[in-house]
Amino acid sequence: MALSVKIESFEGPLDLLLHLIDVNKFNIFDIPIVEITAQYMEYLKSMETEDLNVMSEFLVMAATLLEIKAKMLLPAEVDEEGEEIDPREDLVQKLLEYKMYKYMSYELKDRLSVSGKVLYKDPTIPEEVAKYEQPVDLEELVGDLTLTRLNAIFQSLMRRQNDKIDPIRSKFGQIEQEEVSLDEKMMDLRTYAQEHATFRFSELMREQKGKIQMIVTFLAVLELMKTGELTVVQEHLFDDMMIEALEPEETRDQTGTRAEEIG
Repeated sequence: MALSVKIESFEGPLDLLLHLIDVNKFNIFDIPIVEITAQYMEYLKSMETEDLNVMSEFLVMAATLLEIKAKMLLPAEVDEEGEEIDPREDLVQKLLEYKMYKYMSYELKDRLSVSGKVLYKDPTIPEEVAKYEQPVDLEELVGDLTLTRLNAIFQSLMRRQNDKIDPIRSKFGQIEQEEVSLDEKMMDLRTYAQEHATFRFSELMREQKGKIQMIVTFLAVLELMKTGELTVVQEHLFDDMMIEALEPEETRDQTGTRAEEIG
């Protein structure tokens, strides 16, 4: 099968072979060496160049193709593992590597052409804008952390309370307890705070008798924190939460300050 190659020049013998494979839609892993050699030699006859360096590269590839063609006419050689050696293997490997580098060069060329259309400039952000840092309200951040930590301790204590329930005796019946109002618990907590001044939140919760008492006590702590009568302190990240009773003057100052902020 004769093929008329009209492309004037190729970058090298591998470039010519890839062109012939693409035009004929040959499988690069199963090159019909007889046909490709005939077409390659036909192109060599039509080459018009006096550059010996260029011509020598094409002639070396022609000799390689003829050598492969001759080997394929002989009985197949076998390697140490008993598998047949394909004489085209080295050529296929070189073609694949060349094809990869060729596509990479196209990609780099496209990127270079695109980069020439991109304009780069120094940033023009005003100095006062660049140096601006959003103020952080530490009290607001710590406040959320405090409430989150309080809730985590409360949930942990509630789980422990559930673990104490006897699974057998709990089925005998339930003794209804007298309801505890939030106002009464707040009054009890004020008295407790005056007597102890500073106390652990976990210890306060352990003194409660049952889940209802614990829940109401937890709500009472939150209410007294809201009114500024109690404050929660945690010196280190994983320490227990300490509750402190504020003096009346401190309470008035805090509530007064909050009222001014709200006003």
